[in-house]
Amino acid sequence: MPKVGMEPRRRADVVNATLACISKYGIEGMTLDKVAVQAGCSKGVVTYYYKNKDELTLEAFKSFMAYYGVKIEAEISAGMTAGAMLEIVLRHLLPAAGTEAGASINVSLLDGIGEMRIPYEDQGRLFVQFFSRAAVDPKLREVMSGIYERELAGITRIFELGYRTGEMSTPDAPSAAYGLLAMVVGLSFFRVANVAPGKGEDNRSIGEGYVKQFMKPQ
Repeated sequence: MPKVGMEPRRRADVVNATLACISKYGIEGMTLDKVAVQAGCSKGVVTYYYKNKDELTLEAFKSFMAYYGVKIEAEISAGMTAGAMLEIVLRHLLPAAGTEAGASINVSLLDGIGEMRIPYEDQGRLFVQFFSRAAVDPKLREVMSGIYERELAGITRIFELGYRTGEMSTPDAPSAAYGLLAMVVGLSFFRVANVAPGKGEDNRSIGEGYVKQFMKPQ
């Protein structure tokens, strides 16, 4: 049994270690033993918090999906333009290539939002692993659906703001938001498959180009 008072930290360590193992070995190759080694604890500590691999995978997926919303919401504030908000959204949903290369995964809020990170390469690998599993796992699919619905609603509100303020030409904000999020999902798959964009572009610049088509000249 873990030491008294260590529960939040131990849970965070186990979840971070699980994501690191899934990125390295895939969901099929991730084991509770490997997670314990990665987290620097015993297998008994892992099973104390999460009784089996399926439960641990689900918790890691929830943390992975929630990470993006937490990072985005922390930087968006009242008074920002719609364009500035969308820049923040893309910065986190489609980080530039090489971002935090070699850094460790940390999706825990224990050390503050500024310390949370999922390096670029890990994001792509985790994305494909989880989304492939969600296709056949209704519990993961339910989590994915709920979070994407919230993200769509949030991005829609940003496009609506841009239209109200005259900054953007988006009379159909839901469609614009749907297109942007669908593009982010597709570009994430392309990253893992090493399908490089043309003209020396970064995948994020394609997302930025999508947003620019709605921006009115200033």
